[in-house]
Amino acid sequence: MTLVIEQGRKSTWVPTNPNYDPNKPMQIGGQAVIEGVMMRAPGSVATAVRRANGDIVVRKEAFVSWVERFHLGKIPIVRGAIGLIDMMYLGIKTLNYSAEVAMLDQNLEDRKNGQTKAENPKGESNLALVGSLVLALALGIAIFFVTPLVVASKLFQLEQSAFEFNLVAGAIRIAILLAYLAAISLLKDIRRLFQYHGAEHKSVFAFELNDELVPLAAAKRSRFHPRCGTSFLLIVMVVAIISFSILDYFLKQAVGEMTLLIRLVTHLPFIPVVGGLAYEIIKSSAKHSTTWWGRIIIAPGLWLQRITTKEPDESQLEVAIVALRCALGLEDPAKYVLKALADSKEAARV
Repeated sequence: MTLVIEQGRKSTWVPTNPNYDPNKPMQIGGQAVIEGVMMRAPGSVATAVRRANGDIVVRKEAFVSWVERFHLGKIPIVRGAIGLIDMMYLGIKTLNYSAEVAMLDQNLEDRKNGQTKAENPKGESNLALVGSLVLALALGIAIFFVTPLVVASKLFQLEQSAFEFNLVAGAIRIAILLAYLAAISLLKDIRRLFQYHGAEHKSVFAFELNDELVPLAAAKRSRFHPRCGTSFLLIVMVVAIISFSILDYFLKQAVGEMTLLIRLVTHLPFIPVVGGLAYEIIKSSAKHSTTWWGRIIIAPGLWLQRITTKEPDESQLEVAIVALRCALGLEDPAKYVLKALADSKEAARV
């Protein structure tokens, strides 16, 4: 990924996004990044970041998911499994961009203070991004899937009971997630990230409820959204308990005796199926969030968002709204170019 550095240019932009029709319902999504928000709309992604000097910079690019590219949208479970990897790749890419902007500001500040100039970030290649994705997946699987299996096997004598073993492993998995989120929420920088997460949710709600896309309108909306990735994680863990219990039951009939090795060999390749099933559940529950069963399904995820989202301030809502408007094609992203060259010249004169 290359950080675009450019001075203000004369814009020839017109508000056109061929995929956006305000008269049709459309799902959009987003993610909090470092001092900013990424918003995804059909056909495009816009990432808005607040710089140290108060300016907002935006990078907008065309984006077509692998699910759309290979026409997998009508295949249940498969679309969720592929879409999960798709969004992880996009999430890492946009996080890297926000980190580059933060590093650029730090370099400029160092130069003003007479410190040695650090190299400007050169961005990440596609290969590096794939490497980051693989590492993130490996760490996630090791922490949230391998560790619970090992702990449940070593500390409890339940290996031959399909449901009880997976219930204990699932409880350990959820406990690790809750402990991790609670611990990082105490960090100042993570708290700001969670505020931007709240701003993202409020802005999405403003769009879905046909509000005017301005910070004051978004501020009135809830920061808890039923389609949040946090909710998705929790549903994955619940689905894992049921899915792995069924899998273990049939495996035990086939092999006679269950061991840790058998579970590792069979559970890990089954994770994409679990992710796909969880996607179908959260997609359905979001559509039926006003029904009694829909409210039951989304309730734990909404509760968990009390940790992963915080109330944003108006400036954070402004960033989220800018990202949303640019993604939808309602605002010119050229208004928010990164004037790094001008900043560098100013810093050199100091």
